[in-house]
Amino acid sequence: MTADQDPALLQRWNATLLAARSGREGPDPTPYGRNLLSRWAEPQRRYHTVDHLRAVLHRIDELTDQGGEGGELELVRLAAWFHDAVYRPDRSENEERSAVLAERALTEAGLTPHEVAEVARLVRLTVTHDPDPGDLNGETLCDADLAILATAPDTYRGYTEAIREEYAFVPEEAFREGRAAVLRHLLSLPRLFHTPYGAAAWEETARENMERELKELTAPPA
Repeated sequence: MTADQDPALLQRWNATLLAARSGREGPDPTPYGRNLLSRWAEPQRRYHTVDHLRAVLHRIDELTDQGGEGGELELVRLAAWFHDAVYRPDRSENEERSAVLAERALTEAGLTPHEVAEVARLVRLTVTHDPDPGDLNGETLCDADLAILATAPDTYRGYTEAIREEYAFVPEEAFREGRAAVLRHLLSLPRLFHTPYGAAAWEETARENMERELKELTAPPA
């Protein structure tokens, strides 16, 4: 079964879009979901795959179950579907192109201008993962997207290896420098996780994982 034929995930997409439309008429959501799933299954992806999409959706559910974070959860879930819908490791405008895709597709699919604008804003927010205080939608999406940083060491190592595979075209020294810069930026943030549950459950483990990875990246050659 290919990713774009995943019936459970496609059913979830359909339910999310219909819930966001709140009974308003609109086109069949299925073709939009199939298009998105085919994007998430593109061959250049190693980490930013359907598995990542599924994990982010699961983390949004976890945050919701633990504390009800998020003001407009169906829009947050739609933003999860779109946040890496356009992904080319050799390009820097992926989030912007993903947001534009969301604007075009969700307008056609029957969402209101406010709803479309909010989903696109959330997608663009994943550039920095630094929502403003009180931005419940942004806090939920950003925490769910970064939750991979707080996984067990073996899972975290698998994530870093998949990221390296996506950037296989980058020479080793340049990759190490770039990856270290990303880690330093994240570690410099006052908080990685902004929801109460995320901050309590994930912050410490995520920092330990990143600090260990940064140490490995910057260690002198043996």
